[in-house]
Amino acid sequence: MSAEIDELVAAAMGAARGAYAPYSGFHVGAVLLFDDGAVVPAANVENASYGLSLCAEANAVVRAMTEGRRGGLVAVVIVGGRPDAAGVVMPGAEPVMPCGRCRQMLHELAALGGSDPEIIGASERGLTRMPLSALLPHAFGPANLA
Repeated sequence: MSAEIDELVAAAMGAARGAYAPYSGFHVGAVLLFDDGAVVPAANVENASYGLSLCAEANAVVRAMTEGRRGGLVAVVIVGGRPDAAGVVMPGAEPVMPCGRCRQMLHELAALGGSDPEIIGASERGLTRMPLSALLPHAFGPANLA
């Protein structure tokens, strides 16, 4: 799966090029990997009203759900950093992991299929990997509403 992870990191780096980050200058790309092999990339989109900015992970979840995906989430790969002069975003010194809102959104999508996706944050030092349940223990989700 190492070659596949390398491809996903490259896809996240490519997605980060599409970020709209004129305020922070920090570009984030995320890709969602599904059990059928589908990859859904997205980037962060900032707004002058900072609270309206959208994370790459949230955009990827919205895109996936808009495409009809309900569950089947296997992995999420995230790359964040400042683009170089050519617009290439390389992983920064620390891995970017999902914020609380994005963790909740990822949990909702994963819970629809009963999965616990691996969250992978790329950094200069390598990959940080852990299951979503470790990032969001005791998560609130669809099962709590039954």
